[in-house]
Amino acid sequence: MVFDTSCFYIIVFKVMMAENAMESSEADGKDERNGGNEEEDMNSEGAEAGGLSDAQKEVLERCLHALKHAKNDSHTLAALLLITRLCPANQLDKSTLRRIFEAVGLNLPARLLVTAIRGSSESSGLAPNELLSLGTALLAALSTDPDTAYKPQLLTTIPILLQILSNRVHQQAQENGNQAGEAMESPRSQNYEDSFAKSEQKGDDASKENCQSSSQSSKIDKAIASDCYQVLFSVCVLPLGPEQLLNRGAVRALCQAVEENQTLSHERGIPLLGCLLCGKTKEKAWSKNPVELFNLLAKLTKDFTQAPEKDKLEMCASLVNFLPPVGSKLENEKIKSIAGQIWGVLRPMLQSKLTPKQIGPVLVLGACLLDVCGWEAVGPPKFCCLLVNRACVEVRMGLEEPPGHQLSPEIQQTLTGCYRIMEAAMEQACVSGTSPASPAPAQSSVSGLSLQQSRQVLMVLQEAFSAVVYHLQQVDQSRYGDPFVFATFRSLCSWLAEETSCLKEEVTALLPFLIGYCRSHMSGDGEQTGLSDWMEQMSVGAERTGWTGKEPLRYLLPALCHLSAEDILELAEGTVSGQRDSSLETACSALLNFTVTEPQTVRSDPCFRALETLLSEALPVLVHKPSLLVLAANFCTLGLMMGRLRTKADSVDSSHRCLFSSSLRFLRGALTSGSGSGPATVTPAWDRCWDEVAELWRLSVQALSSCVRTQPWIISLIRDEGWLKHILSTLGQSTALPDVETQNAWRRRCGAISDQCSICKQEIHEAMKSDQGADGAVFSFLASSSRRWSARVASGPRINLNHRETF
Repeated sequence: MVFDTSCFYIIVFKVMMAENAMESSEADGKDERNGGNEEEDMNSEGAEAGGLSDAQKEVLERCLHALKHAKNDSHTLAALLLITRLCPANQLDKSTLRRIFEAVGLNLPARLLVTAIRGSSESSGLAPNELLSLGTALLAALSTDPDTAYKPQLLTTIPILLQILSNRVHQQAQENGNQAGEAMESPRSQNYEDSFAKSEQKGDDASKENCQSSSQSSKIDKAIASDCYQVLFSVCVLPLGPEQLLNRGAVRALCQAVEENQTLSHERGIPLLGCLLCGKTKEKAWSKNPVELFNLLAKLTKDFTQAPEKDKLEMCASLVNFLPPVGSKLENEKIKSIAGQIWGVLRPMLQSKLTPKQIGPVLVLGACLLDVCGWEAVGPPKFCCLLVNRACVEVRMGLEEPPGHQLSPEIQQTLTGCYRIMEAAMEQACVSGTSPASPAPAQSSVSGLSLQQSRQVLMVLQEAFSAVVYHLQQVDQSRYGDPFVFATFRSLCSWLAEETSCLKEEVTALLPFLIGYCRSHMSGDGEQTGLSDWMEQMSVGAERTGWTGKEPLRYLLPALCHLSAEDILELAEGTVSGQRDSSLETACSALLNFTVTEPQTVRSDPCFRALETLLSEALPVLVHKPSLLVLAANFCTLGLMMGRLRTKADSVDSSHRCLFSSSLRFLRGALTSGSGSGPATVTPAWDRCWDEVAELWRLSVQALSSCVRTQPWIISLIRDEGWLKHILSTLGQSTALPDVETQNAWRRRCGAISDQCSICKQEIHEAMKSDQGADGAVFSFLASSSRRWSARVASGPRINLNHRETF
């Protein structure tokens, strides 16, 4: 990196102004200046040719030695002045500049700031403003070196610089004085704090009117403010720079500077705040300074609404950064009020003719507002439809380009915002009522969106997602690490999870890419550094982590589950997690559909044999984890549904026996007998999630009945596990089963066992004979137990993500 050396010339001017006030510096400086003129006359050709002449190098070495061994600050400033006069900054290379920076050090500018703020300028012979000017200029020059900008000595001067910018030195002296004193490592740090207290006391003694007048009339010198912002920006661009500024109160101080319209607060302060609020520190900044940031947002919104038309387009891009994060704890009505004002400006802009370059920031700002406040503040349904239509048009214009066309970063940013608008519109169109008499929409929905408008929205969305499919067809493996490709992939998956009847052939043809894209990231193939870094920057929540490679699959699984119900055959992969993971449950739903629609593939494909082994290993562990009961029910059902496709000729291994044994123990834990005068009930462990697993439990029992008929060896396992005894005992102590579906499932189970095992059949009949009183009503259904479960299993309705139906 080439250092910005323009600040050295500013320092020269300021040192020249201070020469008369610093006697020792004047004497040394005079000798040095005379020597400097001689050196320039010695070899001006070397300077013109670029680089330093031998004579200049020699003088430079002597000056560097003087810097390192200076007895006081005057000597240091004199040596620095001589360097800037003899060796023009544009002739110094990186290594030389670094040596100068290291020789000057950070203690000098820090002491200058402390001396100025402490008000003891008499000892230095310079006015406080001159000390501030010189100290901030030195810090600005030193901060251009990234290594120097991250040193603790410079970081501890940040509170002082923030106080200068906010013009609140007296009010925040006690808060920041200790940090500044520690940075200087000076024995006078206590005096520094005391002087702050004295200054504050003087302010309290003055009249309130004079204080307000002084606060409003006093302005920071523009050069000082510029140097302070230069240091802060140098820190902000470092990897952990925003966090360092946030921890030192930068957001609060900068908001105060903007509120009081301090020098350069709008030109430099607002952009700096935008940098702090556009990354991972956004959520933390809003949690620590909600009042200040909301007031700033309100001010910027007011400026946005009152700005000239030509300036509003430029302000859209900057306003995005100042919106609160999704899920912030601010009062909902306040945010909606702000969003309503912004939408009031955006509506006429979107209804006017804008070029693609102009409309991009408008659509991105609209997408961010949707994330924060939903559709309620957007406007009437007609405008909502217009917003979606314009987003879809931009997507088509951006993506329907010939192969090989490169999208600029600006267009990619615009299209990413359009994706979010499309996703929000798709969610709304899918939940809207199917008739005018449908219930009122949710609070965050589009109020009054008619059925015809919903259909129009779905139509333009279909055209836009057709362009998305076309674009992804052109993506090769070398672009798998492109964040924009991931955003496009994610948007398509959200569409497929809701809508598969459209573009069926195009989506089917694209499935190899979708699966390959997920597999590539799961296995870590190729270069994905760019995507990993992008995900790290976008992860603003504490619960989010960096890129793991599993993210694409998590988005694709719901789409695959929906697609599998449309007879589209592809295989998704999944792994076992220690916590409840809806993506794994969704994967089981998709695979259950395959066992029904493609039984021959399930029988022959080696992947499903490996899946059975995985289930046999995972299920015994899951049955002992109550928090994972729903996942265990999915695993159990999937294993039994695959097991029913086996034949008598298939070999039986230990993993297969383990799967059935674990399934039997798991299923028997769902129901418990009544008190003798009441119905059977769901056990407490299952009751909390019975709504989710009831159909899975009944489907597992039915599948187990089919397994008994195709694999007679399971009968002995059933008796050994005490399953039949448990059934008969539960029936004998209950007056009824929880519902008709459960009763039918048990009937098929008992019928299958009775047909395959004469001993079991005898036990059932004996239990029925011994039944007395009201219990006989429960056992009566077993009279038809010899009827076999029909082929309805193989041809019944399929299981979808949102609602499962028994076979």
